[in-house]
Amino acid sequence: MSQTRYFRLSENVQSGYWYLGDPRNGQGHEVDDPSLFRAGRPVQVESRLSVPIIEPGKPLDFSTAGTGAAPIVHVTVASIFAELAPNDVQLLPVDIKGHPDQYLLLVATKLIRCIDDTASEEVRYWKPEHGQPERVGDYKVVSGLRIDPSKVGDAKVFRTWGWDLALIVAEDVKDGLERAKTTGMKFKQV
Repeated sequence: MSQTRYFRLSENVQSGYWYLGDPRNGQGHEVDDPSLFRAGRPVQVESRLSVPIIEPGKPLDFSTAGTGAAPIVHVTVASIFAELAPNDVQLLPVDIKGHPDQYLLLVATKLIRCIDDTASEEVRYWKPEHGQPERVGDYKVVSGLRIDPSKVGDAKVFRTWGWDLALIVAEDVKDGLERAKTTGMKFKQV
């Protein structure tokens, strides 16, 4: 049996496509901490979220919204994640003006300590002298990300501990998304 391959999923920014802002709560205010959507754990929301269109353009099936880089996915993409990785994702409906009931916010609910420091091109950690004591020990820079698949277990979608910018998907999830000819995604093997 061959070992599962994993890929970093990120937005494929294309000219002429829309740009989305940070999610907003039911009162129309930006959520307090938009990075909570990439923290690798389920989130609690008190009301339905909305996502503003900062720059109009052609909608994408996969976008990252605002400074928090929250993944916003079309229902087609959401259904693929729900089918192939039901235990690894939380899907929150979001309102986008002009696109009722078509988009969801994708939350990867697992955070896995699996970055392979040696195999990655470069890793640097936050240190006390950087002046952010709450971040000491976390990754400050990760270039050429590589993971140790033996530490992943049965997860098919997850965030990497210490470097939550990386959204990782198993090869079968990548293949399912590519078969559906979804837009806005690029994959890089990790």
